[in-house]
Amino acid sequence: MKIVSTVPSQTELLFDLGLEEHIVGITKFCVHPKGQVSNIQKIGGTKNLNINRILDLSPDLIIANKEENTKEQIELLQSHTRVFISDVKTVPDALDLVTEIGELCDVEAKASLLKHKLENIYDQIHSQKAKRVLYLIWRDPLMSIGNDTYIHHMLEHMGYRNVLADQSRYPEVEFQSIKELSPDMIMLSSEPYPFKEVHLDQFRIKFPEIESRIVDAEVFSWYGSRLIHLEQEAIALKSS
Repeated sequence: MKIVSTVPSQTELLFDLGLEEHIVGITKFCVHPKGQVSNIQKIGGTKNLNINRILDLSPDLIIANKEENTKEQIELLQSHTRVFISDVKTVPDALDLVTEIGELCDVEAKASLLKHKLENIYDQIHSQKAKRVLYLIWRDPLMSIGNDTYIHHMLEHMGYRNVLADQSRYPEVEFQSIKELSPDMIMLSSEPYPFKEVHLDQFRIKFPEIESRIVDAEVFSWYGSRLIHLEQEAIALKSS
């Protein structure tokens, strides 16, 4: 089976299921596992796939995602070959995805073992902290996350309360309205916007009474086997 993955987190999952020899194409954002993806053909970005390059690879299966890819491009690919489209909004969805990929690629036993491992890690992470969190994913304009996102579900499970839980998708936030939201913590994500120390300093100067920190966005937004790193991030946050 020849597989093209258009989603970074699902590329990592394919590797963790032992399917690396079947992967013929990945996006330029597929960076994990580090050191193992550099020689695989790149087929553009998640939102701007190189359709011709993908079709030249003659894949038997394309792994896509409803949110990360564009509908028009995926529909075009569906007219040529088999496309699996995931739609992940919660951790249970992500765990089910492991099973689905396992069945699609005939590695059910490996998928079952991996899913069980991820379930154990997830079940052990229960923070009693009730900090109100403003999680920022973009800088200009400032954008956060609503109640129907995977990130929101991860925050809630870890014991944090999303200050924008009454909104959906990715709401914009006015800089001057942050105090009104009364967060105990501002989380600056490492992606999709790569917040750096210089941005962190700006928030700490402007809001000295609010704890601000940069967090590993892959842990909060990559579904699949990236859950393995959840405990490490939870410990880091607990120490804050």
